[in-house]
Amino acid sequence: MAAMYKPISVILADDHAMVREALARVLEANGMIRVVGQVGDGRSLLETFARERSDCVVMDYSMPHHNPVDTIKSILEIKKTTKILVLTVHENAHYAVHALQAGAHGYLIKSAAVEELVDAIKTVGQGDIYISRKISADVWSKLWSPKQPRSGLEALSPREFDVLRNLGSGLSIQDCAKAMNLSVSTISTYRSRLLSKLNLNSTNELVRFAVENNIIS
Repeated sequence: MAAMYKPISVILADDHAMVREALARVLEANGMIRVVGQVGDGRSLLETFARERSDCVVMDYSMPHHNPVDTIKSILEIKKTTKILVLTVHENAHYAVHALQAGAHGYLIKSAAVEELVDAIKTVGQGDIYISRKISADVWSKLWSPKQPRSGLEALSPREFDVLRNLGSGLSIQDCAKAMNLSVSTISTYRSRLLSKLNLNSTNELVRFAVENNIIS
């Protein structure tokens, strides 16, 4: 008698409905993966996950009502055995480092072939780490580098990096505060820290820095 395998249950989180639906069709066709939920923002992801408690969450890095580091930690607080795969357009290795340090099990660039997504889900489902082939060498280099005084991007905390990402995309301090569910004064404090750590003088320089260092897409 052939062995029976339980499909990997997956929740897809992406704010583009067409992307979610296309991915769901491909994953369901695989036969070893079952999509149990599709959501378009971080808040809905946590609400859906609290009900479904899926084996794996495939989530975009940038969505409404969503701080990726906080979302990852919240999911693992609900069910620590769940595997989290970040699927994103961001090719900057710092995004992957922050996600993995928060507890994610994989990081995949959206430009990858669909077959790589299936492989990534199977890999993290087996308890291994999966990093997109396109940036894996750079990510592992940053994760394995010896501890030493950090500067520039390396010196930023995940929260500071997220503030840089939002301000760098052109959001005002007020809009950034709203997007991150933080106070205006808190964002102003983070902005000051960023200017100091990155040796910059203004928000315009922050925007230019973000563009030059591929922080925004």
